[in-house]
Amino acid sequence: MILRKQLFQQAEGYLELGMASHALEAVLRLDDQGSQDPHAQYLRGEALRSLQRYDEAIPWLQQASDANPDNVHVWLALGWCYKRCEELHRAIYALENALQASPEDAIIHYNLACYWSLAGSKAQVLEYLAQAFELDPTFRELVHEEPDFDALRDDPDFQAIATVIV
Repeated sequence: MILRKQLFQQAEGYLELGMASHALEAVLRLDDQGSQDPHAQYLRGEALRSLQRYDEAIPWLQQASDANPDNVHVWLALGWCYKRCEELHRAIYALENALQASPEDAIIHYNLACYWSLAGSKAQVLEYLAQAFELDPTFRELVHEEPDFDALRDDPDFQAIATVIV
């Protein structure tokens, strides 16, 4: 039990330091019981995501989301992986689940706007961006550098919402 707790702490610390391969090693050292823990599944998925091994991360993050559907971090990581595996509909689904768990979280609204932009749904983009900006106006600063919005960059409605100062 003490070793398991130490391995969790090591994995978390390594992830915070950007040392994903070390985090993965720590998680892989867990015994069978520990590796079935939803937090261990999340840490393993997060380490794999950080290593850009998105296909491998997805099953671990799915297991973690099944066990803990209110964990926004799991849904965000899962959405990130799906997007990079070009499964946009699943990325959107993951973030919609995150939104149910935490409707006041601006990053979820912002990321949904990004994903809907890639999916070609201007109405959804404008809706989610407006909500993100209302919850946290600092997200407005990110829009101009975000490549996910390139397809809408010249759209007058997009420009209007992206440049309004509140």
